[in-house]
Amino acid sequence: MQERSSVADLTAVLRSELNRYSSGEKLPSSRALVERFRASPVTVSRAVAQLAAEGLVVTRPGSGAFRAHPRTGGRPPADTSWQEVSLNGDGGPEVVPRTVDASGLLVTLTPPPTGVVEFNGGYLHSSLQPERAMAAALARAGRRPGAWSRPPTDGLTELRAWFAREIGPTFTAADVLITAGGQSALATALRALAQPGAPVLVESPTYPGMLAAARAAGLRPVPVPMDADGVRPELLAAAFAATGARVLVCQPLFHNPTGTVLAEARRGEVVRIAREAGAFVVEDDFARHLVHDDAGPLPAALAADDPDGAVVHVCSLTKATSPSFRVGALAARGPVLERLRAIQVVDSLFVPRPLQEAALELVGSPAWGRHLRSVSAELRIRRTAMVAELRRELPGLALPHIPAGGGNLWARLPDSGGGADESAMVAAALRAGVAVAPGRPYFCAEPPSPQVRLSFVAVAGLAEIAEGVRRLCTAWEGVLDASPVSLRP
Repeated sequence: MQERSSVADLTAVLRSELNRYSSGEKLPSSRALVERFRASPVTVSRAVAQLAAEGLVVTRPGSGAFRAHPRTGGRPPADTSWQEVSLNGDGGPEVVPRTVDASGLLVTLTPPPTGVVEFNGGYLHSSLQPERAMAAALARAGRRPGAWSRPPTDGLTELRAWFAREIGPTFTAADVLITAGGQSALATALRALAQPGAPVLVESPTYPGMLAAARAAGLRPVPVPMDADGVRPELLAAAFAATGARVLVCQPLFHNPTGTVLAEARRGEVVRIAREAGAFVVEDDFARHLVHDDAGPLPAALAADDPDGAVVHVCSLTKATSPSFRVGALAARGPVLERLRAIQVVDSLFVPRPLQEAALELVGSPAWGRHLRSVSAELRIRRTAMVAELRRELPGLALPHIPAGGGNLWARLPDSGGGADESAMVAAALRAGVAVAPGRPYFCAEPPSPQVRLSFVAVAGLAEIAEGVRRLCTAWEGVLDASPVSLRP
């Protein structure tokens, strides 16, 4: 809310000052605006973008922003103010919210300003993406017979069969639907499994995109605490009993943001508790292809050990390839599959066939295995480097768990009694040139302590990790100057 307000305030000030400039005249640089208004580069960038969207300024990459020339043709300026009444004037009960807070998701989707180290990104840096392999796969896909024809609504049979083999030996193509990435699959599953207004149990903390999807569907997320071994079964059972929920969403493998893995002893217990409550488990298996090469053997998917259809499985190729390679899958057994299929068709008809054909070409090529091995080694190197830098430069920053998969670290700031304020630190870090994800959006209720998520997948390499930690240290020491707690030894 603070960021949104500051953008609106700065936009209003800049709009009121435009008359000082003649048409085509260059406006002050972003750096000058940052210094003048003591705002973050992101706030300035968004304010200028808003003025550009209004047609008041023109931005030219590499040159800056300029006052736009007056519009010609005598057309009066557009008036969209009527939309505020239409969008918010319904006097009936709001079962499905008409406004959706996607700020926690947008934090990781919005590229930071040039020169800012991206510790808040959720996708592989371009240097880690299989760009040549994807380009070759797309080229081959375009030459496949029928590549541009209408695909089956469930997805190409060969691609569904590939995902089925990935999930487990008891799955077949008939159990799988192809989706436009994991986020789309999560949204479909939530809408299929719970009615608007119903509670849905979620791990605490959890992925902000899932919370946004649940709330957009009119659901009420209820937190279930975790520990180092994943979601706590005794609290899960209590939450089912207290709420009557019929859905649990969990990430058993390399959980986002903590990186934890659901302990072997708890896997069967979690599914059993859900079954006894008459509930489904939505398993978000987003990070299986982001395993580090020192992780050891991975546990099977929960769905692989569930013959009775309690687990609805979500997986995707996106995290291991590119944010634009949006191909994923939903897998389920029993009548629920038909409901998932119906919602998927209504929402998106089908995933474009050329993209499905390209996915088949990619995962069927020798380059796919080489890419996964390369990413596995590189993520371990980056994780090790970031942990070492943080422990050397910021020993007051607690790292409760060092993950063996995924692309980020979950860090706890010094207790609030020591003066460490999460929002202040995130803002100070951005001013210092490093973007980090605040911990608050990962909780659907009050967070137990101030925390941040630090990503090592979206940066260019080890040098940028070291520089990002250095900037983080500089920023945080400035925030904590008046505090009795210091992040330095």
